[in-house]
Order: sequence, then C-alpha cells, then structure tokens
Amino acid sequence: MCIFQLSSSPFFPGQSLFSMGEAPELPSSITGGADEKAEQVISPENINQNPQNPSFHCLKQYKWWIQMAIFTLFVLAGQSVGILLGRLYYNNGGNSNWMATFVQCSGFPLVLPFLCTPKSKISNPEIKRKNHSTLILAIVYISLGIFLAADCMLYTIGLKYLPVTTYTLIGASQLGFNALFSYFLNGQKFTPYILNSLVLLTISSILLVFQNDSDDSKKASRAKYVLGFVCTIAASAGYALMLSLTQLAFQKIIKRETMRAIIDMSLYQNIVATFAILIGLFASGDWKKLNVEMDNFKPGKVAYVMNLVGTAVSWQAFTVGCIGLIFKVSSLFSNVISMLGLPIAPVLAVVFLHEKMTGLNGVAMVLAMWGFVSYMYQHYLDDLKTKAENKHSNDVSEVPLTETS
Repeated sequence: MCIFQLSSSPFFPGQSLFSMGEAPELPSSITGGADEKAEQVISPENINQNPQNPSFHCLKQYKWWIQMAIFTLFVLAGQSVGILLGRLYYNNGGNSNWMATFVQCSGFPLVLPFLCTPKSKISNPEIKRKNHSTLILAIVYISLGIFLAADCMLYTIGLKYLPVTTYTLIGASQLGFNALFSYFLNGQKFTPYILNSLVLLTISSILLVFQNDSDDSKKASRAKYVLGFVCTIAASAGYALMLSLTQLAFQKIIKRETMRAIIDMSLYQNIVATFAILIGLFASGDWKKLNVEMDNFKPGKVAYVMNLVGTAVSWQAFTVGCIGLIFKVSSLFSNVISMLGLPIAPVLAVVFLHEKMTGLNGVAMVLAMWGFVSYMYQHYLDDLKTKAENKHSNDVSEVPLTETS
C-alpha cells in the first residue's frame, strides 16, 4: 500500500523542508549535468511535480481513486434513480415515449457551469500539431449524440413494457457486447477472469428469455413483453458500441487527459441528442398530448414535473460518471461499474413499486453479481501489477544518483 507523506519538517510542522532558504548543496562529487539534474529534482518548485518523487506517485494515485469514487457514485445513483423514476412515470399515467426519452438527455444544462473552468495548456508542440480540427470534433459529437438519442428511445420502450427487475437484468448483457466491441476497437485483452465474468453475465440475461406465465408478464401482452425484451437487448448492444466508440474518440481524436474533455463530451453529446429527440417529439405530435397527460397524472401536476426533472438530473449524473470512467480506465470498466448497480434498482422496485422477485430473477441476479466480482478481481490483480512495476521503476531511477555520491 502506498502511503502519502507530506514534505514537511519534523521540527517546523507545516513548513516545507526547503521553505527557509535555498536547497542544500549537493556533495562535491556530483558535478556538471548531475548538479543541474539534482537541483531540478529537489527544488521546492518541482518536489511535488517530479514523476520520480514518491510523493508525486502517491498523490496522483489518491487523486485517481477519489475521482473514481465520484464517477462510480454518479453511475450507480443516477442509473438506479433514473430507472425507478422512469417506471413510476408509466405506472402513474405517463404514456409519451418521446417525453420519457427526452428527459434522459435534457439534463445537460447542469454541466454548463463547468465550462467556466480554464482549459489546461498543452506544452508539447507535437500534441498541438496532432490535435484535430473543430469540424472533426463536431462530427464526433453529432454522431455520438444521434446514436445516444436512438439508444435512449430503445431503452424507453424496453422500460415501458418490462418490469424493472427483468429490465435491469437484461441490461447486463451490454457488458458482453461491450467486451466484444472493446476487443476489436480498443484493444481490450481477455483474461480467464474477464471471460468468466462475461459468460456469467450472458447466462444471467439468457435465463430471462425463459421467463413466462409470471404475474409481471401477464400485465402486458406477450407481444409487448417480447418487444420490450428485443428493444432492451438492442439498446444494450447499441450503448456498448457507443461506449467503445467514445473511448476510441478519446484515444485517437480528442487526446486530452483533462476533466474539461469529459465535460465537453457529455455536454455536446447530450445537446445533439436532446435536439434530435425534440424533433421526434414535435414530428410525432406527442407534444399536443402533454397537457392532458399532466392533468391525468395520478399524483398530480407537481409530481409530474418533479418526476421529469428528477429523471433528467439522474441520467445526466449517470452520463458524466460513465464518460469519466471511460476516460480514467476503459469503456469495459465503465460498463462493469454500471452492472454493479444491477441489484439496486430491482430491490428498490420490490420495496417501492411492489414488484415480485421471482426465483428465476434471483438466480440471474446471483450470476450477474458473480460475474461482476470476477471482473473486479481481475482489475485488482492488474492494480497490484501496476504498483509493483511503478515501485521497481522508482527503485531503478534512484540507483544512478546514489552510486555517484
């Protein structure tokens, strides 16, 4: 375990080791270029920014885990609350697929304040030359935005005709699709643990195909149940492909390792998707029925508005979290974290929506969680390997200086 230590003096807490004057002189045996290199390493300006400094690696690691925790929280909370509110929308009298899809993408104004954050300066001239034009970035954002709009519509139809428990378990199949797309598009390597995870998650989704004659499926006709099942599978495959394409865009086109890049991707992608869905809303004529839908909403008009606003906020948090995880790790890892919320939405549906948890759903959930644990264990092994490599490289980098002194 890496332990972060502040560079403060034991005699003067809170003050830097070199804050009382200039850096101490090095032994006279170190001359020439070695003097300049040593001064650069231990100077007050570079002591916390030098990659060879152990404190730098520890600080960077802690910062990475904090960001990962925030993005994970956004994904889990946004996904669970968004699914539950979407199901409540239909249960209480909502009937517009376009409106239910619109609120999944229309929360982008929440990230507008983040555009005020300054962009990081790129000091490497080669990176500046390799940056692509605004036209190419616009094409990327527009393409992903339209893709997102179509995918959200498929998810909406699936949620309309399926109970939450079945809907979320079928959604686990997107991890298998994402692994396939990541293998071809992002160079994702398969290990025995990852393959085990994918097989278990796939089986857990296939089991639900054989679910019949249950109380939940009787509420909707068999044809609508099949339609919801097919749309959810198609949406899972489409979203998995979009995640892999997003990662590919970060790797090949955007090439900026900044939080601003995450915000830009989330914002512009959702803006395009929102306008695409608005076109569909007005073209279909559903907008004419919204006043009647609001009046007939069982809990009342205020609850109708709060439901839509809450859904928009939840899915926007989910989108920012997903893109952040793609940026920090990979599209496959982002997908796996969303699968971590697999049991959350069904449990909330059982408690608040009084849905029944069948034995088949229970088996599918256990298999899905087993698959998630398998994947996380592989990530844990990769993390241990990375720490060992970093420690070895730090030890090697310190050898020349100690030998010359």
